[in-house]
Amino acid sequence: MTVTLADVAARARVSPATVSRVLNGNYPVAASTRERVLRAVDELDYVLNGPASSLAAATSDLVGILVNDIADPFFGIMAGAAQTEIGGQEGTGRAGGEKLAVVCNTGGSPERELTYLTLLQRQRAAAVILTGGALEDPGHIAAMTAKLSRLADAGTTVVLCGRPPLPGSDAVVASLAFDNRGGGRRLTEHLLTLGHRRIGYVAGPVERTTTRHRLEGHRAAMAAAGLGGDTAEQERLTVHGPYDRRSGYDATLELLRREPELTAIVAANDTVALGACAALRDQGLRIPHDISVAGFDDLPFSVDAVPALTTVRLPLFEAGARAGRLAMGNEAPPPGGIASIAAELMARDSTAPPRA
Repeated sequence: MTVTLADVAARARVSPATVSRVLNGNYPVAASTRERVLRAVDELDYVLNGPASSLAAATSDLVGILVNDIADPFFGIMAGAAQTEIGGQEGTGRAGGEKLAVVCNTGGSPERELTYLTLLQRQRAAAVILTGGALEDPGHIAAMTAKLSRLADAGTTVVLCGRPPLPGSDAVVASLAFDNRGGGRRLTEHLLTLGHRRIGYVAGPVERTTTRHRLEGHRAAMAAAGLGGDTAEQERLTVHGPYDRRSGYDATLELLRREPELTAIVAANDTVALGACAALRDQGLRIPHDISVAGFDDLPFSVDAVPALTTVRLPLFEAGARAGRLAMGNEAPPPGGIASIAAELMARDSTAPPRA
């Protein structure tokens, strides 16, 4: 049975006129109401009919790039590289011009992620690229699986960049997954080789795949060296928080409170590592003379920090560009649709052997 505008209005508990305003974007609507309408559109799989449907089909030169935080260089670099590949496809658009790549900033919100995908589905997007780690929530995973299947069934090419494969989904053309476990392990092995044994870890949000994989790599290296102790000891030397500088600052102070004899700190990413360094300096500690600090990602500022930051390099630009080519069909998908992207240790001046 065909779903009508009235059906969407009934599901969202609003008037048909409000649904029309939300879908056409020609009249201001409260954010909560807009979210409710779009959720109803998604749940009912509502598709515009007649002339409106033709208009939507005419916008299929659109490509959506979803990021958690466009201000974070981790996402900005990947999105910029993908956009360059997408926008440079001369003669591929309906009017013979370039594709229109739109960056959608979710703010890390799973609801916004699904909302953007619904909007892109309505606009008959030619492709969608999802960047960064995924949320480890069964309900969200199920919703994402269903949503991406709908997009793929409608002809949208779906590419994951820096994100592990979606379990149980065959809608994704390619998953470019960073080797976060391997990078995390090599980083901690570097510190162990220098002689560190009391190592604190500033982790990212507990519900993110990137957080879990990097932490698993760290703990695997510790366990292989006969360190890490039991689960309680591991948790005592781990503090979770957002992927931002403030988190690194606060978590470092907490780690020092828990274990004053720390000789090294591993941070969830380079931005967090900067916060850790600031906290240590404010405590009168020198890097690396008193405590070594290491990050992850090798963002552009890492080599210019003082001291230069030891970190793990992820080829963010290369991965983003490859995702753009895959989205445009200008590169063959990897075997099985999955490619693991290697992480490279960058040993610099922020790590050194602990003081005797």
